[in-house]
Amino acid sequence: MAARTPHVTPARAAAFEVLRRVFEDDAYADRAFRTAASGLDDRDRALAQRLAFGAVQRVRTLDHAIDTLGRRPVQRLDPPVRAALRLAAYQLGYVDGVPRYAAVNETVELVRRARLERATAFTNAVARRLADGIESLLAELPETTPPEAALANSYPDWIAETWWEDLGPDAALELMRTLNEPMTTVVRLVRGEIEGVPDPDVPGAWHVDRVDEEALAAGRIWPQSAASQLVGLAVGAREDERTLDLCAAPGGKATMLAGEVVAIEVNDARARELEENVRRLGASNVSVVVADGRALPDGLTGFDRALVDAPCSGLGVLNRRPDLRWRARPLPELQVDLLRAAAERVRPGGTIVYSVCTIDADESEVVVDASGLEVDRTLSAEWPRFRHPRRPEFLQTLPHIHRTAGFFIARLIAR
Repeated sequence: MAARTPHVTPARAAAFEVLRRVFEDDAYADRAFRTAASGLDDRDRALAQRLAFGAVQRVRTLDHAIDTLGRRPVQRLDPPVRAALRLAAYQLGYVDGVPRYAAVNETVELVRRARLERATAFTNAVARRLADGIESLLAELPETTPPEAALANSYPDWIAETWWEDLGPDAALELMRTLNEPMTTVVRLVRGEIEGVPDPDVPGAWHVDRVDEEALAAGRIWPQSAASQLVGLAVGAREDERTLDLCAAPGGKATMLAGEVVAIEVNDARARELEENVRRLGASNVSVVVADGRALPDGLTGFDRALVDAPCSGLGVLNRRPDLRWRARPLPELQVDLLRAAAERVRPGGTIVYSVCTIDADESEVVVDASGLEVDRTLSAEWPRFRHPRRPEFLQTLPHIHRTAGFFIARLIAR
């Protein structure tokens, strides 16, 4: 009988490539995936994305399993062996219905294809130990302290410690688990009709099974979480007003705003993307200016409103960007500078909305307090469902409660 030809499914091969790019080349997972998945059919593409993004997201827990069951520190392994075993561990620990033989055999074949024949016996042995023991190992991981919860749910310790302090242990655990699962797909309906379910709390937000690429290309919809759309609505821009959007790319919020809108973006490439999105969505009221929000041209002043959707750690969108948790860092100094810069360009009595897609007091209420600006306390009365749990004058969407991205929103008054 002829020997069985070793085989690796296209989805596993693509996921393996993404893992190597992310952890060997420091590539962004979404960009690496676009390259690795080109040419895959829809079914293989969906599986490849689940495997790749899941393994990147869960890598800390996976490495612990490999260390424990493989009996050799994962960081001492050859990079292709490490990537293959991480992929195997994710399938065996987190994906239902994966045949043991497929996970083990294809893991070995991935290592062989990487020209590491000498490592195939070791890879086979560790993959088999993972198949035998990873489910019980994961089930027995404790979660009683921030470091334990961070290991069990695959987060850096500092994120678990931040949420433990800000939200309490029970909510922190629920939040960590929620942000390890995909959120529903939400779009903003720009014009026309759409198949889906309207969000019960945020007008214009629709829950859909998938993004309609034809409608997106025509500018009839825009992929945007309900929480992100809430930010745009909180600005409250009117037709007879001028609004400054200080950190505007890619343009989802800027194109929601009525009246004259000046959209600022410091990066040339992102500014070009912003201009293209403005054209696609038909937002003829939006003009794009390439500038640093902290050093705007002198003529940009006297605005009625401003929006500062500031760069941040992104802790409220960790389920959308699997590698972000390993790159995230708070940016409070930059955020304070941007908020103060915006306030200088708004007329006295005008309003500034400050938002960040994070769940971290140091980047949200602490930044607002440091700005010295007066808080508009009517915001939470307009949106009581999203009232901040500790500071009711602000809004805070929480993924484990509101089933959307985590955003902090404050509305402030210029002097």
